[in-house]
This record gives sequence, structure tokens and C-alpha cells, in this order.
Amino acid sequence: MLALYGHPFSSYTQKVLTALYENGTPFELLNLDPAEPVSHSADWLRHWPLAKFPVLVDGDRTVVESSIVIEHLQLAHPGPVLLIPVDPRAALDVRFMDRFFDLHVMAPVQHAVNAALTGNAERKAEGVAWATEKLEKAYAWLEGMWAGRTWAAGESFSLADCAAAPSLFYADWTHPIAATYPRLRAYRARLLARPSFARAVEGGRPYRHYFPLGAPDRD
Repeated sequence: MLALYGHPFSSYTQKVLTALYENGTPFELLNLDPAEPVSHSADWLRHWPLAKFPVLVDGDRTVVESSIVIEHLQLAHPGPVLLIPVDPRAALDVRFMDRFFDLHVMAPVQHAVNAALTGNAERKAEGVAWATEKLEKAYAWLEGMWAGRTWAAGESFSLADCAAAPSLFYADWTHPIAATYPRLRAYRARLLARPSFARAVEGGRPYRHYFPLGAPDRD
């Protein structure tokens, strides 16, 4: 049985959960929430002393970093949904979009969240302003390149969509995607309707009070 150390409200945990649910891959989620009756922290840190999650343990192999975890799953536990294309050029497009969502959407969200977690109102305002500027640029670029696409890298759901789903989910909470970006808003709605990501969202629902910018009463 695969073991996944993570938190149901974590964007990068949700990214891997979406991939696991997409292919119906059996696994055990070891919830790192401090309120859990059984703590998995010691084992988690033994596997990955850098104290980041998610961490996948597959037998005697420990796999870290969400994109690498999903790559490992396709190699070691392939399912009916091919999340990384066989064709190298198509795979490169998928990997690029995966990095775009992690670095240019989720990273600004995390910056705003970290600033808010300081409890300092001035740092929170600065963090949100910085994230807003970065997210607005990302939204505009995504809207401009979306014509003719159903999913992030074309017509097939992929690793890129596993990254996009939690990134856009939390980004819209941080800096709402304006009506001037109808393609991007429609894409976010498709992601929320995808059973694999919808399941990940439901798993994180009890923890919404953790969102320091205030989780909206939607989604």
C-alpha cells in the first residue's frame, strides 16, 4: 500500500491526491494535521527531514515534490489516465504548464498566505498586493493562450491540470478571477467539476478556517 504524508487542505497534497483519485490508485493518506488523534509527524520527518509535504512512500522508496510524485506514480503504478504523454514534445508542454501553475499561480498565493500568517496587518497588505500583481499577469497570460483548449495542455487531462486545480482554486480566493477572463473562469469551473479534484476539495473542506485570508462562502 502506498503511503502519502500530507494535509487535505494543502494545495500540493491536493495536486497529488487528484492524480491518485484520477486513476483509482490505492493508497493511505497519513494526515499531518496536528489535531489528528494519531501523529504521523515523526515518521514523516524520518522520511523527509526538510519537513515539506506531500511525501509518498512506496515500499523502500521515498518520493518528494508533487510533480515528481505524480511522475513516479505513472512509472510505478500506471492507471487508465495517462497524466504525462508518451510523446516527448507533448510531455514537455504538460511539464511546462505544470511548472507555470506551481511557480506563477500557486507561489504568489503562498506568498500572500505566509504574509497573512505573520499576524502583521502591514505585511499582510503588502503580501496580498504583491500576489495580486503577479496573479493578474498570470491570469492575463492564461486567458490569452486558452483558445481551443479544454485542459491545460490540450484535450487530455494531465499532470498540468493536477497542478492547475488547487492553484486556481486558492488563487481565486486570494485575488478573484475577473469576468474579463471568461475562459479561465470556465476552466476553473471544469476543474471543480472533475470528480478527482472535487473529491480532494471535499477532503479539505473541514479545514477551511485555516485559510488566513478568509475562505469565501463558495466552492
